[in-house]
Amino acid sequence: MISIGLLIIRLVVGVLFIGHGAQKLFGSFGGYGLKGTGGWFESIGMKPGVTMALFAGLSELIGGILFVLGFLTPLAGVIIAGTMVMAIVKVHGPNGLWATSNGYEYNLTLLAVAIGIALIGPGQYAVDAFLF
Repeated sequence: MISIGLLIIRLVVGVLFIGHGAQKLFGSFGGYGLKGTGGWFESIGMKPGVTMALFAGLSELIGGILFVLGFLTPLAGVIIAGTMVMAIVKVHGPNGLWATSNGYEYNLTLLAVAIGIALIGPGQYAVDAFLF
């Protein structure tokens, strides 16, 4: 049962990160693509904006794919956690904890999930379980 729970967590969180990466990189799912996201990044002081958007989008996309697959799970957790730390520091931190004030509550939750899965492992329904 634990492995099924871990699989559900990995699938939900990983697919959401894949979606966020696709928003930044390709403009999918209502996203703004590299140019639009890069412009917003520039507006909050992250320069060069397009390059930073590329790094953020690739981190979310690759981290999400690895997380879903349960492949190189500790690395996937670190990639996702790093992305969430940047979101907290650069965007949500100054707004306080609560999401109702655009705070970092959700980012902190995802950070905890990513690190937790990285530490305990992806479960038996994962590529890592077959390879290692």
